[in-house]
Amino acid sequence: MTSSGTYNFSLSDGECVLEAFERCQVRMPEIRQKHMASARRNLNLLLSELSTRQVNLWKVEFNTIDLVQGTATYDVPTRVVMILDAYRAINYGSSDQTNIYTTPISRTEYASYAAPQTQGPPTVYWFDRLISPTVTFFPTPDGNGPYTWGYYSCIQMQDANLPGGETPDVPYRALSMLTAGLAYYLSLSWPPQGVDQIAFQNARLAEFNRVFAPFASNDTENVNMSLVPSLSAYYRRG
Repeated sequence: MTSSGTYNFSLSDGECVLEAFERCQVRMPEIRQKHMASARRNLNLLLSELSTRQVNLWKVEFNTIDLVQGTATYDVPTRVVMILDAYRAINYGSSDQTNIYTTPISRTEYASYAAPQTQGPPTVYWFDRLISPTVTFFPTPDGNGPYTWGYYSCIQMQDANLPGGETPDVPYRALSMLTAGLAYYLSLSWPPQGVDQIAFQNARLAEFNRVFAPFASNDTENVNMSLVPSLSAYYRRG
């Protein structure tokens, strides 16, 4: 026998829902509109949970912000969940671009600065995780740029809708984990009759955790660890 030679398998949102319901012993002929409405809510709630289980490598996005002299705070897209790595660049996009790595600080550390409006080349940033998030730099950008701040961020999952053959916003390697997670979520609302519901829900949760563990351990960058003893030369703090 020969293998298919193709790499096209995926699940639509609807197929994921049907498989999850089967694991909850709700068969296809039993599924009604109320089941599908519940499944859509729960699938999006599951994607919301997965957006908090970072880092999801397929949801890493690179963005830039053009810094303005005297302006410390800038809006960040609402889809951004967390910022991973960031740098301040001069001559961004040109052959002589120069990058300086910037590091995060907490709200408390920023509040401790005696003169936060001091101008200079920004070296640190505070990511304020609001509903409409912002990033604030210290020192406040001066006129020696122009500076461009480039950052890699984890972003939330795209919405899931059932009609039209739409596929979930996860890669191939996450399909089993996603289906197991949805089966657990649906078991909370649609447990089978005549069984120990708590035991059934715990079994669905155990299955979700079982498939999530190898997925999460695999969804990493397979690189050597680097230890940097000091970056003090980059910083100028108040």
